[in-house]
Amino acid sequence: MSKLTFKGGVHPYDGKELTKDVATRKINPKGEVVIPTSQHIGAPATPMVKIGDRVLKGQKIAEATGFVSANIHSSVSGTVKKIEPRLVTNGTKVMSIVIENDELYEEIKYENKNILEICDKQALKEAIREAVKEAGLVGLGGACFPTHVKLSPKDESAIDYVIVNAAECEPYITADYRRMIENPKELIEGLDIILKLFDNAKGVIAIEDNKPDVIDNLAKLTANYENIEVKALKTKYPQGSERHIIYAVTGRKINSKKLPADAGCIVDNVDTVYNVYRAVKEGKPLTERIVTVSGDGIKNPCNLIVPFGTSHSQVIEEAGGMDENVEKIISGGPMMGQALFNTDVPVMKGSSSLLAFMHDEVKAAKMTNCLNCGMCVKVCPEGLVCAKLAQAAHLNDKEMFLRYNGMECIECGTCNYVCPARRNITQSVRTMKRAIIADRKKG
Repeated sequence: MSKLTFKGGVHPYDGKELTKDVATRKINPKGEVVIPTSQHIGAPATPMVKIGDRVLKGQKIAEATGFVSANIHSSVSGTVKKIEPRLVTNGTKVMSIVIENDELYEEIKYENKNILEICDKQALKEAIREAVKEAGLVGLGGACFPTHVKLSPKDESAIDYVIVNAAECEPYITADYRRMIENPKELIEGLDIILKLFDNAKGVIAIEDNKPDVIDNLAKLTANYENIEVKALKTKYPQGSERHIIYAVTGRKINSKKLPADAGCIVDNVDTVYNVYRAVKEGKPLTERIVTVSGDGIKNPCNLIVPFGTSHSQVIEEAGGMDENVEKIISGGPMMGQALFNTDVPVMKGSSSLLAFMHDEVKAAKMTNCLNCGMCVKVCPEGLVCAKLAQAAHLNDKEMFLRYNGMECIECGTCNYVCPARRNITQSVRTMKRAIIADRKKG
């Protein structure tokens, strides 16, 4: 099996040995849960409940508004206490439904509609997409794009690849790895369900070669599927980037002006595909996810199945707490995650991991002038002249920024990682991109 890859990228210490062999463990929230109505790209969901209402686990409490949006479901049973803006991981406040958990975990009765027994092909496709939409599924790799939208391209006949993004290239995170170890058959069935939507497509489970055990097992389990195969990817960051996994698997290129569907591809994260299985086969909505809790500041690194709305501070407690001298806490991976200044924020659909480190390397680094060494150009997976983009951003020169194709930056952080001058290149480029996007919206 050849190992597929792309040009550029880096090889940071991955830290996965801390949690990869730790089986998942379900936890239950203590006290109130805070469930934001915007846990996805697109319009926030509209609350369907009011203060004082009693809700059950799995009950839809906020409804998708518009096409690009996602339903929100309660992760506990209890009473709606407040509906108000609450702080989330990125430091902003989002309208949230606060539920006082009664700790009974009474669950709604899920209706098994036997969707896969529908004989009419078009009716089957519509039923699958509706089940995915009703379950509130979004991309669980971090982007949180509503899954039912992704599975509804303009021309479904043009889709010839459905790629399961099983790279999990961010250091420390092992949530997808544990899902593949613990639920491989459900993952394969989820992919098989998605393939029923696209008559001309074949499925590819693309896995970095630092996971040989799951590669071998999934290859065996898919041996009898004519339209599903497992492909090994070279272990390299950011191999899990949508653009680069498409290139590695198919040789096709997309840019910021194109969608994966324009290259005939649908790309879904491991846990998303697993939850497609649960939505279609069991009628279960998305109310929880695996969160890797790791880093040298965590006392007992682990993988936890965490209901949405659970406080990050409780997640830390469930991992045995953290060292009192921890300098940095991150929601997500160390390369693209969000540094936290407050752990009293809820776990949401995009919360893949919680990391705590004894040393804040970014804070300790001394930034100097650019050395013009070209290291950032060498590793950039998009082939950009990163130092020039940072210079344009510093000068607020939007024309120069666009001339050097700054909008193609995927904000992966590889340039920051290798920069010997410790320049904050990614942050500068990100800020400039946001400013240009804001200008375009005004225009």
